[in-house]
Amino acid sequence: MGKTARVPRLTALLAAAAAGAIALSGALPSSAATAPEPASPQTGSAIPGDLAKAFDAAATKYDVPREVLVSIGYAESHLDGHNGLPSQDNGYGLMHLASNPQNRTLSEAAKLTGLPVEQLSKDSAANITGAAAVLDSYADQTGLSGDARTNLAKWYPVIAKYSHSADAPTGRLYTDEVYRIIGEGVGAVGTQPKKVTPDRGAYAKVAPLGAKSASSIQAVDYPGAIWNAACTCNYRVGRTKAITTIVIHVTQGSYAGTISWFKNSAAQVSAHYVIRSSDGQVTQMVAEKDTAWHVGTENPYTIGIEHEGFVDQPSWFTDAMYRSSAAVTRNIAERRGIPKDRAHIKGHSELPNQTHTDPGPNWNWDYYMQLVNGGDPNPPTYNFTTYGSGVRVRTEPKLTASIITELPGPTQVFVTCQKQGDTVNAEGTTNNWWAKLRDQGGYMSNIYIQDPNPKLPGVPVCP
Repeated sequence: MGKTARVPRLTALLAAAAAGAIALSGALPSSAATAPEPASPQTGSAIPGDLAKAFDAAATKYDVPREVLVSIGYAESHLDGHNGLPSQDNGYGLMHLASNPQNRTLSEAAKLTGLPVEQLSKDSAANITGAAAVLDSYADQTGLSGDARTNLAKWYPVIAKYSHSADAPTGRLYTDEVYRIIGEGVGAVGTQPKKVTPDRGAYAKVAPLGAKSASSIQAVDYPGAIWNAACTCNYRVGRTKAITTIVIHVTQGSYAGTISWFKNSAAQVSAHYVIRSSDGQVTQMVAEKDTAWHVGTENPYTIGIEHEGFVDQPSWFTDAMYRSSAAVTRNIAERRGIPKDRAHIKGHSELPNQTHTDPGPNWNWDYYMQLVNGGDPNPPTYNFTTYGSGVRVRTEPKLTASIITELPGPTQVFVTCQKQGDTVNAEGTTNNWWAKLRDQGGYMSNIYIQDPNPKLPGVPVCP
């Protein structure tokens, strides 16, 4: 959906594997695409030190927990202000201060802080200050005061209000994501993981969008999707042409924000599917038989798939997202007899009469198309630093990281499930190299990867 090409921020580069590491799954064929690095809050974009200070100052001035501010910023933008350019629903800055009929946090921030809109939109420190002021105001409105302000669990309704979601289920989707990030921490700005059980208040009675009912499963075309309909004012019932093309978009915003926007009568846009960055969750908002408004004049013959994130920020394009999206595209193509090639699976910018740039230069088309066609172009490469007596391995391409450590004794086996993208502490650094082992509690030896059909009797299989 991105209208304007954005200038990428510098992103933090992960260090190379330590000397002595060994590749365990073999080299890739020269034609295989490189799998994208999974993103996590601990390894987001490189952030200047003064940004951390801006969060400190705003949290102190407005009595808003730093974890709340940082996690909202990460959920909205991965802490990237995008050079003051707006999101798809006219939100600005890394805190997404918005200016649309349903969300006026930008003007509210200007009134509360006395800062001009131009500064709030383009200066990251001002943007953080503005968001803190708005959250402070909402906390006052919900009666959150005194010592309760320090209780992270109590901020749930305030964060939900800040989202200005189209409905309560979408508000819960947004706020649950913020609390997920609070739980993981955002290492780039020094926020440590904090496991919090949120006090959802009235939202406890709101069914999360991930809880699919039998009717919702029947309502969608793709069995793995959650059905959450767009506003009927944002698409056309029926088709005037046969479906021949699948279109790949980037939302220029967050997953929950995009869903909310497509439900908003002011949007006048929609897509058939929206896919979440962190885990590849799929929401369908328009039935394939109907015409979503996503590529202007080319709407009648296309199906649109939106991907959470921003075109200039590759951290959003996780392997989970690529694989989930490819599964959706493959399913659509096979059901509808659409060839699985680049002539029929296109980016938004590749359609006629378009001004948008998505999915942009960071979208890995080679990798994506190999996944669409049923292959795994990049089976995992495991690089483990060797300790003690070394490393033993059993693996296969579809493995998703089960770690087994044998303890002393012929029958003692300790199992740790470690998924791609998990944060791992290794060699004095914290990152999401799933090739690194978690600390098993001391001297690590006899460590190997378990395949999905273990030969050892009694060894559990990780999900």
